[in-house]
Amino acid sequence: MSLSSTAILPASGETPAGNSLRWQTLARKGQGLIVPVILLIIWESVVRLGWVSAHLLPPPSELVFTLADLGQSGAIFGHIGVSSLRVVIGFSIGAGLALIVGAAVGLSRCVEALLDPTFQAIRAIPSLAWVPLLLLWLGIDESPKITLIAIGAFFPVYLNFVAGIQNVDRKLVEVGGIYGLTGAKLITRIFLPASLPNLFTGLRSGLSLAWMFLVAAELIAATKGLGYLLTDGRETGRADLVIVAIIVLALLGKLSDSLLCWLERRLLAWRDVFDSRPS
Repeated sequence: MSLSSTAILPASGETPAGNSLRWQTLARKGQGLIVPVILLIIWESVVRLGWVSAHLLPPPSELVFTLADLGQSGAIFGHIGVSSLRVVIGFSIGAGLALIVGAAVGLSRCVEALLDPTFQAIRAIPSLAWVPLLLLWLGIDESPKITLIAIGAFFPVYLNFVAGIQNVDRKLVEVGGIYGLTGAKLITRIFLPASLPNLFTGLRSGLSLAWMFLVAAELIAATKGLGYLLTDGRETGRADLVIVAIIVLALLGKLSDSLLCWLERRLLAWRDVFDSRPS
């Protein structure tokens, strides 16, 4: 009986149920490509039929050639590298400061009363309003660009981290006190794990805004970067450059967000929530 049972298993050792589950997972992830593919087909069709001018809206097939030309010259990789470095540095600074300030505001009513009204007022300032001031203060090198990106990343992380700390279940804090947790131990064992879901929501929002603020930042006398590519395409009347830059920004934003999602799943695997239900 054991021989017959072994004989029906695949040579690789994978069970039919395991194969089926794997294909279901791939199919579910592939569903996200359906809408983009349909939009690309419609886009190509309306331009080829002459409903929209190809000069104003180049078809996807033409954008492929534009991207290939930029890739062959290496220009696109230079722009991606410069922009990505700016986002990484700006986001790291903004998120790091948000964690420090957010922890202080979330844990202390006195600090909240002192700082939060000012931050709420500053948060309402549009990104482009910072550009002339940063130019006056910091010049035209990398400092104003990174500062603007850091400002964009700061507020989503700050708001969500404060909300996460202040919404920690009081019973968890009381249980921690019963077990003798005070000060730093209470923060690391109770407050930080309980506020991690909110924190990751803030990090994802902050990273998204960092990419958005990047474009405004690269309007500050930039000669490299995807924001500069957008400006160059506008000034030379090349819609294909503009659209390629937008698509690359979208792909980079999605890739960075996916990395944060993966990290979130790894660090919050202990949760038993609705979204962790079996597929």
